[in-house]
Amino acid sequence: MSNLADDLTKSLSSIVSGAGDVASTVQKVAKDNVVQLVSGAGNVATTGLQTVDQVVSEGLETISSTGASLTDGVTGLVRGVVDGAKDTGVNATEAAGEAASQAVKTASKVGGDVGEVAISSVEGAIKAAGDIGADSGELAKSAVMGTLKAADEIGSEAGGIVRKALLNAAALPHDIIDALLTGKTE
Repeated sequence: MSNLADDLTKSLSSIVSGAGDVASTVQKVAKDNVVQLVSGAGNVATTGLQTVDQVVSEGLETISSTGASLTDGVTGLVRGVVDGAKDTGVNATEAAGEAASQAVKTASKVGGDVGEVAISSVEGAIKAAGDIGADSGELAKSAVMGTLKAADEIGSEAGGIVRKALLNAAALPHDIIDALLTGKTE
């Protein structure tokens, strides 16, 4: 996985100095790493989701250490790993949930805003759906569930922060989020 850190650090160093787009650069590096790592593995289903975890975790730690935007980085990471997962035969919906979950866990670990990272994770999943021709509602639902699961594992305070952030995010599909958080479909 040190290859991912090296690739991201090199790519992000030019961005941090002012030239480039964090999200699209991270997306490309994440996708390339998922494809490369899963293609060299035997058991696609297990190894694929483990690879998603590793790429998101190490990618977010690298983004944090370079000073680049965590929220832009998470959006790119989720988009890239979901795209790479689909290309290698890993279930894209499961990959979206796993990526979002790992993003929240890693954000907590590096001192990032878990609420903002949760929002960016769901946005990344929705954008990934457009990239790969998948159902954006299903990927968004999986990402929301992943962020909530991770936040609750971190603790009740993180769970509350993530729920509030998701409910207050103007750019997210509130029908899906409301249904998941309240159990109401209307």
